[in-house]
Amino acid sequence: MNDLQFPPLFQGEAVTGTADPFDRAIALAVAGTDPGTVVYNLGGGTLRASLIFAPEVPLEEAMSMLPVCGLGFQAALGALAPPEVAVHLDWAGGIRVNGATCGRFRARASGANPAETPDWLIIGLELNVQTLEGNPGNDPDRTSLIEEGCGEVEPERLLESWVRHTLYWINRWQEDGPRPVHAEWRGLAKNLGEDIDFNGETGTFVGVDEFFGMLMRRDGETKLIPLSTQLEGSK
Repeated sequence: MNDLQFPPLFQGEAVTGTADPFDRAIALAVAGTDPGTVVYNLGGGTLRASLIFAPEVPLEEAMSMLPVCGLGFQAALGALAPPEVAVHLDWAGGIRVNGATCGRFRARASGANPAETPDWLIIGLELNVQTLEGNPGNDPDRTSLIEEGCGEVEPERLLESWVRHTLYWINRWQEDGPRPVHAEWRGLAKNLGEDIDFNGETGTFVGVDEFFGMLMRRDGETKLIPLSTQLEGSK
C-alpha cells in the first residue's frame, strides 16, 4: 500500500486492522492536519477512505463535497469496471452498483451550523469489495464489487482513481459553479422524480436546490431538506 499515487496537494495515510479511517481523519483534522490528507484502510474486504477538506464557504455550501465525491467515485469505477456496470447515487450518500447498495458516503464537520464556515469537513467512503456474508444472494438489495463482475478492480487503483476524479469535480465546482455538478449528478441520482419515503416523510423527489438540498413535493407544497441534515452529529 506504500506505492499509492495521489495528485499534487494530496497525501495518503494508511491505517490497518480494525482501525476506522473516518475516525482517524477526524482526529487528524482536530489536530490541524493539512487538508488533502487521504486516510484509508483496504483490509477486511472493504475499501474505506476519508478525505479531509478545509472549506472556505459556509457548511451548507461545503456539503456539496458529498455529491462531488460521489461523482468522482462513479467516474473512477466507470474507468476500471466492465462497461455494463452501472453506478447510481442516493441523495443521502448511498452508493448503488447495478441497483443494489454497495457502500456509502458519510460526512462530519467541525461544527453543525449550516451558516458558518467549518474549520474542517471530512467525507468518508465505505465500499463493499468482497461479499462479507459469504453467501451472496440472500439480500438482493446489498451487493459487492466482486458480485457485480468487478473482481479485477484492485482497491488500490480504485482509491487512486477516486481521488483523481474527485479532484476534477472539485475544480469544476470551484471554477464553473454548481451547474455542471448538478447536471452530472442528476443523471446518476437514485429515485429522482419518483415518490419516496425518506426518514418518515413521503412525497415526490422533484430535485435539489443550489446546495443539493432535497426538494420533496407533497399535496402541492414543496419542502426543502438541507443536505447538512445528513451530517453526522448534526442532530
